[in-house]
Amino acid sequence: MSILLLHNRNLSRRRHLSRIRDYAAQHGERLILVMKDPAWEREYADLVVAADISGTVATVGAVTALARKEASPVTAIVTFVEQAVPSAAACAQVLGLPFISTEAAYLARDKYAMREAFSEVRVDQPAYRLAGTTEDACTAAARIGYPVIVKPLIGSGSKYVQRVNDEMSMRQVFASLRQASWANFSYDPLRAQAEARYAGAVLIEGYVPGCEISVEALVVDGVPQVVAIHDKPLPMTGPFFAEIFFATPTALPESTISAVVAATETAIKALGITTGATHTEFRITPDGRVVMLEVAARVGGACVYQSVLLSTGIDLVASVLDLARGVRPALPGTEPCRLGAGPVTTARPVGHYLIFADQPGILVGTNGVDEARARSDVRDLEVYHQPGELVNVPPHVSQAHGHVIFTAASRDGLAATCDELARTIRLLTKPVPPS
Repeated sequence: MSILLLHNRNLSRRRHLSRIRDYAAQHGERLILVMKDPAWEREYADLVVAADISGTVATVGAVTALARKEASPVTAIVTFVEQAVPSAAACAQVLGLPFISTEAAYLARDKYAMREAFSEVRVDQPAYRLAGTTEDACTAAARIGYPVIVKPLIGSGSKYVQRVNDEMSMRQVFASLRQASWANFSYDPLRAQAEARYAGAVLIEGYVPGCEISVEALVVDGVPQVVAIHDKPLPMTGPFFAEIFFATPTALPESTISAVVAATETAIKALGITTGATHTEFRITPDGRVVMLEVAARVGGACVYQSVLLSTGIDLVASVLDLARGVRPALPGTEPCRLGAGPVTTARPVGHYLIFADQPGILVGTNGVDEARARSDVRDLEVYHQPGELVNVPPHVSQAHGHVIFTAASRDGLAATCDELARTIRLLTKPVPPS
C-alpha cells in the first residue's frame, strides 16, 4: 500500500517530509512523491515521480495513470502546500480516497468565493469588493473607506498583499499590484481559471486594525477541533504583511478565545471542509471584535507544524496522514480544546521567528547563527539557502529564508527571546551584478 504526496518546492517543509517518511515506514506504506523538478526531496520518498502539478487536469491524469501502474494500491493522498490542495481533492475524488471535496478545496483557495461563503453565514469579516482597473479600485476603496488592503485572489504567505492609505497611493500602486497578482502565480493550478473568472481583478478589502492570530484545527468526522492558537505579537500595520514572530499558547482572554473557536468552527463548516487540517487567520480589533481574514485547508506554513508539536504534543502531520488513511487520529488533551482546558491555553510556551534577509541580492553568509544555535532555549534553527543563492524580500516572496524555534519559561518571556534572536541573526547579501 502507498501514500501519495503532492508537493511543490518549499524549503520550510524538510521536517514535514521527514515525518511523512517515518510515518509511512512505521505503517508499512510506501511513500510516493509527485512534484515538479524534485531535488533534495528525493531522499524522503520510496518513489519519486517528476510531474508538473500546476494544472489540475494534468495532475489527475498523471496520478491516476501512476495508480494503475502501482502493484500496491494507493490508500491515501495528502499535500502540505496550499497550491496543491485542489489537485489533491480532484485526485482523491477519482480514486475514491478520503479528502475534502473539490468544491471545498476551491472555496479554500479562491479568496472572493471564500468571502461570499462567509457572508452567507454572517462571519464577521472586512468589507470587500472586486477591482479590475485603477478606477474600479478607487471607487471600491472610497465606498469601503481608506485605508484598504489590495490582495490577490489566489496565493498565500501575504505575497503582493499591500495596505493602501489614500486615493493618490492607490493610483500609484494598483496597476503593478494587479499585474503581479496574476503574472507571478503561473505555478498555481487555479491561476488560469480564476484569472478568467474574474477578468484579472483583485480584491479590495477594508483594513482591520488590531493584533493578528492564526488558529490550527483538525476536522475529524466533520467536526472541527481547535488544537492551537498562535499570536503574532509584532505589529502588522503594513504596508506589507510579512509574518515574522509567532507565539503559542495565545495570550488572549478566555472570552476572546471562545469567540475565536466559535468563528473558526463556523468558517470551516461554511467552506464545506469535512476532514484534514485547517489554518485560519483573524484580526482582533482594539475593542475585541474577532474579524475573519481567511481559512486554508492545510496545516499552517513555515514552522507551525513543529511549533504545535513542541508546544502541545499534537502531531499535525501524523494526524493529517491518519485522516487521509481513514483512521481517527489520537488527539491527547483536546476534549475540550478551549477555555483553559486543553492545549489552546495551557500548552508549553513556544515561539518561532522567521528569518529574512534585510536586502534582496546574493546570499554571501550569515552572522550569529552559531551563537543562536548554542542557546539552551533554541530548539531548531535552519537557514534554507546556501551562499551564492539569490534571495528576495517581501512582498515579492511568500517564504522566509530560515527559521528559529525557541521556548521560554513563560508565555511573556517569548517576546524578549525573539527580540534577542532577531538582533543576533543576520543574513548577509550583496547586490546582483548588472547584466
